[in-house]
Amino acid sequence: MRCEAWRLTARSDALTTGAGRPCVVMGHGFGATRDAGLLPFAERFADAGADVLVFDYRGFGTSEGRPRQDVDHRRHREDYRAAVDAARALEGIDPERIVLWGSSYSGGHVVVVAAGDPRIAAVVSQGAAMDGLAAFRGVQQTSGSGKALALTTAGLRDLGRWATRRAPYLVPVVGEPGTAAVISAPGAVKGYENIMGPTFRNEMCARGILRIATNRPVRHAADVRCPVLLVIAEADNIAPVASVHEVARRLGDRVETLSFACGHFDIYVDEVFEANVRAQVTFLEKVLAP
Repeated sequence: MRCEAWRLTARSDALTTGAGRPCVVMGHGFGATRDAGLLPFAERFADAGADVLVFDYRGFGTSEGRPRQDVDHRRHREDYRAAVDAARALEGIDPERIVLWGSSYSGGHVVVVAAGDPRIAAVVSQGAAMDGLAAFRGVQQTSGSGKALALTTAGLRDLGRWATRRAPYLVPVVGEPGTAAVISAPGAVKGYENIMGPTFRNEMCARGILRIATNRPVRHAADVRCPVLLVIAEADNIAPVASVHEVARRLGDRVETLSFACGHFDIYVDEVFEANVRAQVTFLEKVLAP
């Protein structure tokens, strides 16, 4: 099955060695596609001297795969590993200088993938979802047990349709507070609208809801051996910030943290984006220096 990607070639020789250029592998967050706010980051990395591979998961965007719109952290991580293998095989790339970059849901994926691959050179994770169980508990606290029950019921309904080989039961990825959307925190709709590209579809297989609580990258943090930059949106009301701080604690001296007094989506736009991407480039220049 083919996952499609953009490849940006380095526009500087600053990070090139006899073994080749580094490559940053980028995937997106919950239900999102590669045309949703990732290219501005990738352009800066290419300017700094790294190749960049920006890919869509199976079943999303322009990639192949059925069912469409199935948010499954296990498959997403498999796709990251396949993207890393593809990057290492590209002409001109140093296979020992592959960087994993993730945001929101993928901000957790990159921690897990790096934990299982000691050849990864560095990780950049921003606004990360590090503990799905904590996130689900957060929904219960902020939206009430009724919302959590409704989401679970939708997931079970879709699971039943899968078991009987019927078309998936779809629910919105994002919506206003009080709706049936999986993400319905205040400001979430505007945040998605600010960054989503033309291939984004605001729907997902409801079965994906049942997997969220089992997605716990925090448990893998201690196994990561490479340098990590964690960008933290301290006012994040979608991905629990306490879990990101716990990942930082478990990473110990391998981590650098950068905190902004902003919400989940603010790290993609305007002044926060500029400060964020500058810090990420500085981090990459340091850890990938010839």
